[in-house]
Amino acid sequence: MKKYSYTEKKDTRSGFGAGLYEAAKENENIVALCADLKGSLKMNAFADEFPERYFSAGIAEANMQGVAAGMTIGGKIPFTGTFAVFATGRAYDQIRQSIAYSNKNVKICASHAGITLGEDGASHQIMEDIGLMKMLPNMTVINPCDYNQTKAATKEIANFEGPVYLRFGRPEVPNFTAENQKFVIGEAVMLNEGVDVSIFATGHLVWKAIEACEILEQKGISAEIINIHTIKPLDKKAVLESVKKTKAVVTAEEHFRNGGLGDSIAQLLALENPCPIEMVAVDDKFGESGIPEELLAKFNLDTKDVVEAALKVIERKK
Repeated sequence: MKKYSYTEKKDTRSGFGAGLYEAAKENENIVALCADLKGSLKMNAFADEFPERYFSAGIAEANMQGVAAGMTIGGKIPFTGTFAVFATGRAYDQIRQSIAYSNKNVKICASHAGITLGEDGASHQIMEDIGLMKMLPNMTVINPCDYNQTKAATKEIANFEGPVYLRFGRPEVPNFTAENQKFVIGEAVMLNEGVDVSIFATGHLVWKAIEACEILEQKGISAEIINIHTIKPLDKKAVLESVKKTKAVVTAEEHFRNGGLGDSIAQLLALENPCPIEMVAVDDKFGESGIPEELLAKFNLDTKDVVEAALKVIERKK
């Protein structure tokens, strides 16, 4: 197995803030709108350096998305920032009608996604946002795994024409991908080649998949690990090529089973290459307040759950 290591843990929301600041230095058409969460979204550097390009929308997320859609008509590239639960749930109508349907060049940047929001509890722990966004025509959906990849993704979507949903989080997670990586929208990243099972992971669970791969190797199992940072468009070629080899699939995500990455891959396999699949995801229940790592364990999103899913799916293919 290819060995991965990290020297520090960093929150992916800070990767967004750093990427936004650097992208804005290169492109004066980039503007930022925030729903009264500038500090939480790490947009301070942008606001301090480019005050004339920063707009506080107040606690009015739906209005913020509508304003952003209008700004694109004048050639601006708006990045909107708020918590994922508000970015998608509260503003869905405006995103659907004013951004996706109209194919406006708005970047919907959503922090504090998933269950690792932690202590704020179920009301803020949205785990259906990927499903809400991926079902919208014209929408691109990206869920990077660490600080470096989030920074690279933020810079890249500034050059992409069309609406984007960029999902990231609050907790500090291992920062293990390359600092100056080339982020390619829609192109999955092979982390480890294997022959016994394909593990497709996204977001915070990519590192859990890497840890699981090490444990599986000790059991004599060769796991292929692929980082699906772009949920839509899905890298179908990468998925199918891997599954053709392993004939067994595990998906891992910090999201509901319904509507997430596993849902997309299962649909693809049903049409192109039916095979056993196990999904590590939240099973149709709301979250609760708690420490992020403890919540991951309680909701079966931990390293051991990826290992167990892999062992189960390998047994099923016999």
